[in-house]
Amino acid sequence: MSIGVAIGVIAVRRVSETKTNLKQAGINRAVDTAADAVQSFAEALREGMSQREGDLRAALGLDTPDSAVDSMRTVRR
Repeated sequence: MSIGVAIGVIAVRRVSETKTNLKQAGINRAVDTAADAVQSFAEALREGMSQREGDLRAALGLDTPDSAVDSMRTVRR
């Protein structure tokens, strides 16, 4: 009987550990997905800002659009 109880306790602990690990893995996946989304948004935002600055510089005659984009890329690095 004690062997059966010990096996039951071990099984319950392993199931609990597995649940905890799956929850943590799920949280990690969600955080990774959110981080990727934020990074993609930030890259798109930077690119849009760079393009808009190039448009504004061209409209004002301050710079050619290509050199403005190149200068923004240089500044970001």
